[in-house]
Amino acid sequence: MKTFRVLDPTRPAPIRPGLCALAVMTKAPQAGQVKTRLIPPLTPDEAAELNKCFLRDTTAAISGVTIHNDASGIAVYTPSGAESTYVDILPGDFSLLPQRGVGFGERLCSAAEDLFRCGFDSVCLIDSDSPTVPPENFSKAIEFLKTRSDRIVLGPCDDGGYYLIGVKKPHRELFERIDWSTERVFDQTMRRARELGLEVKFLPSGYDIDDAAGLHRLSNELQRDSVHTEIAPHTRKFMRQLIVQKKL
Repeated sequence: MKTFRVLDPTRPAPIRPGLCALAVMTKAPQAGQVKTRLIPPLTPDEAAELNKCFLRDTTAAISGVTIHNDASGIAVYTPSGAESTYVDILPGDFSLLPQRGVGFGERLCSAAEDLFRCGFDSVCLIDSDSPTVPPENFSKAIEFLKTRSDRIVLGPCDDGGYYLIGVKKPHRELFERIDWSTERVFDQTMRRARELGLEVKFLPSGYDIDDAAGLHRLSNELQRDSVHTEIAPHTRKFMRQLIVQKKL
């Protein structure tokens, strides 16, 4: 059975210099525990399966990027003990890192701190709700962070949040005094960056799927787009099944 290396910041293993961690924040996709704002129109089992599809697509895009770049794919997961959940979801070149902290901002900040302690040169924290983000966005984030000067990278979401934040140092202030899960996240993060005197580089905008409106947007986009079929293939296939079942 496939197993993943679990990173331990207190006992870091040697990591090649110059690596960027492309780290997906994930909660183990168990029915009734994930994507609960999509229940209804989905059942708990369907919501969990959709979450698995999001993870498969996002991590596959990341894995394709790491082959050609100085980067490594990481799943920053919760709860502890759920490692086996990811066996049939993550690419084989991924590693795992347990989440720690209470609120979402603390978990993000702790993930960045732990990855730097593991020896990574830069860190991108990525959401697991934006399966249509193309691989080139992750490549661009890596390139933006290949600099000696301190800066951050942001991938804005249409709802006022972001699907990616990339950092050269674990600036705790970037994750404090933020109204998480609101339309103010991006603007407040920009304000923290200005207060720290940090240059900000931007990726193309994306969107996350965390409610029925986002699900309908995703459904419409994937049905219309018959050209870029390599984007979100697992999500695309599952969405077709939901449409056939008249769930959307």
